[in-house]
Amino acid sequence: MTHPLGDDSDREYAFLCGLSGYVAAVSAAMGVGEESCTTDVDPPLSAYIALEMRLPQHSDRDVALLWDERHGWSVAIETNSGEDLLVVAYAGAELVPEPARLSRFLAELIRGDARALTAAPELGGPEERLLTSLQRYRRDLWTAGAGRLDRRG
Repeated sequence: MTHPLGDDSDREYAFLCGLSGYVAAVSAAMGVGEESCTTDVDPPLSAYIALEMRLPQHSDRDVALLWDERHGWSVAIETNSGEDLLVVAYAGAELVPEPARLSRFLAELIRGDARALTAAPELGGPEERLLTSLQRYRRDLWTAGAGRLDRRG
């Protein structure tokens, strides 16, 4: 269930909490800590997760997961010159997939078994749909709910 947000700062806060919680869940599924993550709630919403691995076909390059609200998740390699990351694969047709699904996708990509997209999919849609998808990852709501549950008994 979604609730209308009062103003732009409420909306930005809801996106920040949802996206940062989601990125933390994805990073945990990838086996890296939150210190390896960044999120940006300026349009378009985006995230970056530095991974502690290499792809066999790019063994000399660091790997990162990238997310944005238009294209979803992609796997990218770092460049040696400090230029933009080079996207090598897109994770698919879901904007906010389960973290475990992304972990499986990455394992399949390493093995060469993934059905990765090489062109950016257009996954964006209404902001409310994205906000609803991210709501369950909001840790601030978990904490508030846990406090109520503890008092009951």
